[in-house]
This record gives sequence, C-alpha cells and structure tokens, in this order.
Amino acid sequence: DNEYEEEISRIAERFTPLIKVCKEYGTAMRIGTNHGSLSDRIMSRYGDTPLGMVESALEFVRICEANNYNDIVLSMKASNPQVMIQAYRLLVNKMIENSMNYPLHLGVTEAGDGEDARIKSAVGIGALLEDGIGDTVRVSLTEPPENEAPVAIDLVNRYKMREKESASIPDVIEIKNPFEYVKRSTINVNNIGSTNVPVVVADLSNTNIDLNILQSIGYEYDELIDKWKISDSPADYIYLGDRNSNIKLPQNLFTIYNFSVWNKLDDKNSAFPYFLFDEFNESEIKSDKINFVELSIHDIHKETFSNIKNEKNVVIVLTTSNSSGMAEQRRVFYELLSQEINLPVIIKREYSGLTNDQFILYSSTDLGGLLIDGFGDGIWITQNNNNIELENRTAFGILQATRTRITKTDYIACPSCGRTLFDLVEVTNKIRNRTEHLIGVKIGIMGCIVNGPGEMADADYGYVGSGVGKITLYRGKEVVEKSVDENFAVDKLIEIIKNDGNWVDKE
Repeated sequence: DNEYEEEISRIAERFTPLIKVCKEYGTAMRIGTNHGSLSDRIMSRYGDTPLGMVESALEFVRICEANNYNDIVLSMKASNPQVMIQAYRLLVNKMIENSMNYPLHLGVTEAGDGEDARIKSAVGIGALLEDGIGDTVRVSLTEPPENEAPVAIDLVNRYKMREKESASIPDVIEIKNPFEYVKRSTINVNNIGSTNVPVVVADLSNTNIDLNILQSIGYEYDELIDKWKISDSPADYIYLGDRNSNIKLPQNLFTIYNFSVWNKLDDKNSAFPYFLFDEFNESEIKSDKINFVELSIHDIHKETFSNIKNEKNVVIVLTTSNSSGMAEQRRVFYELLSQEINLPVIIKREYSGLTNDQFILYSSTDLGGLLIDGFGDGIWITQNNNNIELENRTAFGILQATRTRITKTDYIACPSCGRTLFDLVEVTNKIRNRTEHLIGVKIGIMGCIVNGPGEMADADYGYVGSGVGKITLYRGKEVVEKSVDENFAVDKLIEIIKNDGNWVDKE
C-alpha cells in the first residue's frame, strides 16, 4: 500500500503542471484508459480487468479534482466489446458512488475494417447508448478516415427521437451483475441451449427455396459428387412458415414450419413446429423434440405464462415491436431469471425501412448487447428487402464480435494516424488474404510501436510497425522477431503461426 501511494504521489507531481496549464488556458482534457496498456501498478493490484481500467482513470481524476480542475472527459477503450462495456458500466457506477458526473467518450479501439469492424463497434458503442451511457463517439476503422464519421452518425441518430417513441417498460429488481459476463443457464433442447454455441435461424418464409438461396446461408451443392459443401458460417435452422421446400435439403439443416403446416407433414424427423404463445398453450399436439414458441413482453403477464416453466421441449423465440426493443427484451430475460424459467431463448428481431448499413449497425446493437449480457441461445434477424445472405453474414458477425460463437479469424487493426509506418489498409488486406481461414486466431495489425503493443494486447499474434520498412512480430505480448524487413514480414508471421501449431492449409 505504501509503495502504491508513493507512486500516486509521483504521478501527481508530474501531472499537476499539465493540469495548471489546462486551467490557465481553459483547455479540456480527455483521460483515457486502454485495456492493453495498464500500468504494472494497476496490474499488480487489480489485474487485467475492467475494474483495473476504471481505477487507472480515476487515479488521474482524483488528482484533477484535488487541483479544482473538472473539464474532463473519460474513456475506457478495448478491442473486446465485452471488456469495453463492462468497464464503462463500472466507471459510471464508481462515479455515482463518488458524486462524479463527467461525460464519457465511447469507442471500440482497433476494431479493424469492413462489416466486422462496424459490427464490433455497434456491439460496444450501441449497447452503451442503449443503457443511456455516452456523450461522444469515435468509430475506429482501418479504412480511409472519412469512412468513420458516417458510421458514428448512423449509430447516434437512432436515438434522436427515442425518448418520445419509447413505450414504458416495467421496473425490475436487478438480479444479474451487469459488470461481468455470466451466460444464463438453460436446459439443452436438441442442439440449443446449455453449453451449445448460439444457433442461427435463417428466415426463408418469403422466398423461393433454390440452390442459390441455400448457398447464401452456407450450403453449396456439388452436383459432381452429389454432396453438400458446408461453409464455416452455415445457418442451423431455416424458417419456412407456410411454405414447403421444392428441393431436398441438406441432412443437417433443420426446418421450422408454422404449426398448422408442420402438423400435416408426413416426415417430421428434421422439421419442427412454430407456435404463437396462446396457440401452444391450447394445442394438444406438440413435437416430442422441439417446439418453437413465440413470446413477447405482453405474454409474461398472462396467467398461463408460468405453465411454460415445466416444459422440456420448448425453445422460446423472443420478439418485440418496441422501438426500445433491446431494453424490452432484456426485461423479459430478467423475468425468466426471476421465475427460474431455464428454457433456451432465440432472440428474434425484424427490421424495415433501413439501409443495409443501418441494418448491420442496429441489429448488432440490439442482439449484441443482449449476448454481451449473457442472454440468448440463438439469433434470428430479418429485414424487409429479403437480403438473405446479408442477414446470415451479419448474424455470424454478431456472434463473432460478442465472442459467443467463433467462425472466422479476428483482426485487431488500428486506424491510420500520423505515426503509422506502413499502408494499413494494404497490409491488412494482404494479411487477411493469407490468414482468413484460421478460425479463432486473433491477429493484431498496428501501424506503430507507440500504441500498438498495448492496444493489440488481446491478440494471439501481432504485426507492428517499428521503423521505416521495419516490422516487429509478436506472440501475444511477447516480441518474437524485431526489425523484420516489411517485404518478408507477412511470410515470417505465418512461419511463427505454423511453428506454434496454429496453422491449417486452405481447403
């Protein structure tokens, strides 16, 4: 404790002159903590945790307050949205405890590029905006910088009219710790719930089923060998509603029909019924394997709601039409917890009137925020333009960003800045082209040695610019090779991955 206080005193001595200059000129200051750059002092006391991130920032805040300086904005950045969300929530909690009320700057650091980066950013930033947390936003993309602001604008514009549109959601006693990830415990129904990864449902009820549609959800038919090739991101279930398939489906692709259609099928081995809540309670005919039962917040107040607790072959499909749908669905999960109903739940959201970019951001916010809280055993998202491939791709992207189901390589890449020592976009694409088949491997691509090693601390391997034309390669936080010629650095990175036994050849 004495050593800790002595170090704080040394920090105050060095930090106070900057505070005085800021006070003199009326300059505001952002105090930011990065998950990968915590000091040894913090690491020894709190570990590599969200609480450590919070305390790291509050050390400096306390010094500012001791000097009567309050023009402060705080940020808690991490490349892992789960860590980032927990850190901001903890920070707000600590500020309330200490009568602080500083504005917050939100961002998922080193999010990467393309759809994956937008999904990861929306999961982190959007979930906090849904909580009412955040005052400024930065979306960090490994792309030309002008691409960042439109994404941030789409995220925040969603909340311009939210307060006026929101339906009231009943209060609930907090029965789940919002500062840590614990998956809601459920029973196992077929391959849904319990320790299974979340499933993905593709909605094909408004389209003709053909080989192209099936390929868009991960199933490609090879006519020469009369077999199905399955991608790394195949939908687990398809909802056909009142339709029937005109072609023979892959054996491991399960189908869901509205009950009235399912009840007339001759072969029910891989087909399951979809019930409305009241319809299920009234029906005497049910599947002995899986019954998908639609549930909304309005159903939890019905007398028949508690009856579902005793069912063993039910998967709840949780729906909402509320503009504050994420909060409403979370409220239902709290009700399930409080009544000890441990049936698995598929989160379903339907969107209309959105651009493709907005669809990606909004669905990532709504479903990603719930998955980060440990809620959900599957996801089902649709939009009115019937872009099945985008829906499936986005669903798996959300699961990847929340780290609840890993189906591809994860890239932790920084945006361009004045310190960047190589073309980030070009190098990121080069590394992706060589490594995108390495499912579950996390690769950090950092433009400079200043922030790179800390900000990519969550990565398995790192590629960091350390000088003009020179690259330093990392395994986790450990330097493996220094000053590698950039012309050979990607090959050297792959050699390290191979030597670690983490390489597989492309099929």
